[in-house]
Amino acid sequence: MTEDHLVARPNGGFSRRSFAAAAGTATVATALPGGVAAALPAPAAPSDDRGSDFGRCLAVARALLVLDSDDRPLVPRYQRVLREGLPAQRRTRPKDVLVIGAGPAGLVTAWLLKRAGHRVTVLEANGNRAGGRIKTFRAGGHEHAEQPFADPRQYAEAGAMRIPGSHPLVMELIDQFGLKKRRFHYVDVDHEGRPAGRTWIHVNGIRMRRADYARAPRRINRSFGVPRAHWDIPAATILRSALDPVRDEFSQVDRDGKRVDKPLPERLRGWARVVQRFGDWSMFRFLTEHAGLDERTIDLIGTLENLTSRLPLSFIHSFIGSSLISPDTPFYELEGGTAVLPDALLERVRKDVRFDRRVTRIEYHHPDRPSPDTEHVRSKGPHVWVDTVSEGRDGPVVREQFTADVAVVTVPFSGLRHVQIDPPVSYRKRRAVCELHYDSATKVLLEFSRRWWEFDEADWKRELDAVDPGLYDAYRTGRAAADGRLLGAHPSVPAGHVTAGQRTHYAANRAIARDQPEAVDVVGGGSVSDNANRFMFHPSHPVPGSAGGVVLASYSWADDALRWDSLDDEARYPHALCGLQQVYGQRIEVFYTGAGRTQSWLRDPYAYGEASVLLPGQHTELLTAIPEPEGPLHFAGDHTSVKPAWIEGAVESAVRASLEIHTA
Repeated sequence: MTEDHLVARPNGGFSRRSFAAAAGTATVATALPGGVAAALPAPAAPSDDRGSDFGRCLAVARALLVLDSDDRPLVPRYQRVLREGLPAQRRTRPKDVLVIGAGPAGLVTAWLLKRAGHRVTVLEANGNRAGGRIKTFRAGGHEHAEQPFADPRQYAEAGAMRIPGSHPLVMELIDQFGLKKRRFHYVDVDHEGRPAGRTWIHVNGIRMRRADYARAPRRINRSFGVPRAHWDIPAATILRSALDPVRDEFSQVDRDGKRVDKPLPERLRGWARVVQRFGDWSMFRFLTEHAGLDERTIDLIGTLENLTSRLPLSFIHSFIGSSLISPDTPFYELEGGTAVLPDALLERVRKDVRFDRRVTRIEYHHPDRPSPDTEHVRSKGPHVWVDTVSEGRDGPVVREQFTADVAVVTVPFSGLRHVQIDPPVSYRKRRAVCELHYDSATKVLLEFSRRWWEFDEADWKRELDAVDPGLYDAYRTGRAAADGRLLGAHPSVPAGHVTAGQRTHYAANRAIARDQPEAVDVVGGGSVSDNANRFMFHPSHPVPGSAGGVVLASYSWADDALRWDSLDDEARYPHALCGLQQVYGQRIEVFYTGAGRTQSWLRDPYAYGEASVLLPGQHTELLTAIPEPEGPLHFAGDHTSVKPAWIEGAVESAVRASLEIHTA
């Protein structure tokens, strides 16, 4: 390989990312003066009737659009099943069904099959909690958890925290169960609910309001070293311009300037062409080779638009997310926390759920793949045998076996990897179980006794001078004590939650910053930084009766998350507070209660990762095998859909699996 095949850094030399991208591709970008990458032409996209893999690409597109094999939309049918139940079937006898996992997919599957008259048993490894990656830190609830925060009214999300209004199946469940939803402010608003853009972008030592960046991005863009052509274009606009030509395959811009879907047949084949052309590409390869962006501009987009951790992963994964959720998509949250949804589902199947039953082995009768040890008993009786073990939380370890006609496996493949299955499932399924990529994600949540992100400067002066007259000016002039003595110093902070260990970590690692940024004075939304915290979100609504709130102080993925995972809780909370102070100023420390919660999904003993985030090529190589039944074993969960990490994907898979069993 010659140097002409490598992507050069603007200052000479090659990055590891560039070298890896170049080494794995035949067509790569070459560097031009000024650091602008000019992409060689990408291979021509095969027409619909060429290419042996176009059938697989169509299958991926059908799964994405939720179509049946005749290209008819399934969502209306799935909504009807959620409203009215599974369809009546002639000569259908009730089946004994085991559902493995009490996440949203398992609970919806159990609820639908039970309504249809089947006998259902749900096996859940957790000792007292259902919901999977829907997890709310709260007091009470079906898990009867201890109060996680100093204020017993507060709660916060360890997992799913926002629900797109464009997800019809979840919205159907919310409406059917009478759950109260309200807007989730992904972008900050003022106190009248109007877009504000006052949260911060804090990168390369520069702090700027989001609205100011949208109007004049040059200062931040130049700090990344982007070429002159991109000095005055916001990162989101650069990314949208790169992706829009691909979106043109299945959508178009109408007279009002809004992007609308093409008619279904065109949309289906357009998506299939996108999968065929870019299914083997990473996001980094797309941005360099196809969009022709230089590495500095990609760093800008990755940092501000939350793509850094996804650059080496599948382009299709990130593109689907950006295409199915438009900038106009409203987001919602559930009052009381997202866990009220599994609460409602569990209430309908509670007697059928066996907690503290971790599945260790699945044996099943498959006429094409008999087990040599037990082939003689497979023609009669049950067709599935599931061995479980308790975690020994409240006494001796208990082993218990369950039998059924069929089973629905909803656990992530990262967890299924540790379950013995006899006889082995098909090669394609085993490959999917072994290879499906799961990413890491970690949250650190901190409680504050006052909602300081809603303060203006008058509020700050009043509250700080209540601690000590003159403290407001001391913070503004950089004279406030920085040794930790002001941690939780406000009179509203209850005593006893800031531990000695936290104070030690805080004193050792506190951020030394003399500048004091202005008040944020917003509701909801969040800030982005290139420090370890990366993404920070404020609550969209106050908790009734509470003057405080819980901030998602750090939300990180991939390598950023692994670095948080290396810290214990006592260290995570003061580190996260220090990261917040770099963005919002030192003075927020006075409201810190010392109470926090953290969730590392990669270290979770049942999740083994945030969600399936596919690698280049996995959509066409693995996706079609993931939901396929294996004899009496059926598979559900968000990882079996093209919407991983979304509740919608879990519900969609649950309806599909329920119909498979009920109509067989």
